[in-house]
Amino acid sequence: MAQDTAQQASAAPATPARALLPLILPALVVGVGASLLLLGVSAAAEELQHVLWRDLPDALGVGRYSVLWMLVMLTATGVAVGLVVWKVPGHAGPDPATTGLDAPVLPVAVLPGLLLATALMLAGGPSLGPENPIIAVNVGLAFWLGRRLSPRLPRGLWPALAEAATIGALFGTPVAAALVISEALAGRQLRGALWDSVFGPLLAAATGALTTTVLAHPSFDLRLPAFGQPGWTDLLAVLVIAPAAALLGMAAVLAFPHVHGAFARLRHPMLMLPVGGLVLGLLAALGGRLTLFKGLDEIDELAADPTGWSAGQFAGMAVVKLAALLVAASCGFRGGRIFPAVFVGVAFGLCAHALVDAVHPALGVAAGVLGVLLAVTRQAWVSLFTAAVLVASPAILALLCIASLPAWLLVTGRPQMQLREDGTPVR
Repeated sequence: MAQDTAQQASAAPATPARALLPLILPALVVGVGASLLLLGVSAAAEELQHVLWRDLPDALGVGRYSVLWMLVMLTATGVAVGLVVWKVPGHAGPDPATTGLDAPVLPVAVLPGLLLATALMLAGGPSLGPENPIIAVNVGLAFWLGRRLSPRLPRGLWPALAEAATIGALFGTPVAAALVISEALAGRQLRGALWDSVFGPLLAAATGALTTTVLAHPSFDLRLPAFGQPGWTDLLAVLVIAPAAALLGMAAVLAFPHVHGAFARLRHPMLMLPVGGLVLGLLAALGGRLTLFKGLDEIDELAADPTGWSAGQFAGMAVVKLAALLVAASCGFRGGRIFPAVFVGVAFGLCAHALVDAVHPALGVAAGVLGVLLAVTRQAWVSLFTAAVLVASPAILALLCIASLPAWLLVTGRPQMQLREDGTPVR
């Protein structure tokens, strides 16, 4: 069978260079544009976050992360986003519970409201990342502009370029986008060589990543203690931690349609989102300030002192953050699920290290992130890539590949953390 597949691949006609050359300029333009939009929204949200969580409470004489202020701010964020969803044309796009990284092409009139709702969410503290809505906005803009400026190019090219460019910009490397593309192409009958199919998207992803790197200097390396040569005990550790983390993530996945249904029964965004914000405020009061926001800055703080919290505290933050992700994704906040899931995995891995000192913190973090992301995203390559890049240790990669197998058996074929229009989970 493998020989037949190889013969079919070799028999596939290669795309002539003259057919690929016209993709270069669109890929470069989309790559730069997607990165600039991501950086602009992130910068605006960060400035607003400083006003809401630093300047305003200081001026009012209220503790920045006091229980009162967290309740007020998250509920107010629900009100603000609810107003956008209710009143702004396009209603900030479709129900975010029904969308994933593969974004639909939205009408241009929807995009401003979606951007505004995303920026308010990022600044206000709900546990979601920017990935899903930013991809959707970039896809919509690229398709709209591309069809007007270069109508002869295939319609499907623009969404592919925009999605790859945004993923490259989000992670600061085109590798993540290449992995997503290869996973999406798996099982499809390709018209030419694989590299021909990814030529344009990969260039867009590289351009988006390079633009982000030059302007923002992102780094996902948590600078945990260096991991040496792996041993048998390390293999045992990842074989326990990754499936356990996947089971934790699956608990939220299985609860997702039920929690979403409970909020849907409120029917109106000015009820769903403020109530969701209030619940998130209560969760933040329980888990502390580190369980707020998308989670990237917060995992840096956790990793800076892997022994600074007890196993119970790490476990509590992991559970609260996962619950906050579940609520935020269910009640209508516009955002993605990857970055808060990374926080859950980091906290889970550091909990394993705190429980068993022999578990290296980098190993625990990588295995925890791998398991949670496999459950929440069902993107195996991205899960492996993210887990490996956080600890910047090639020696861990082989262990993660082995640990991904039992974790994948636990999640494959089961409901995903994405719903159909009728509220049933995607499988």
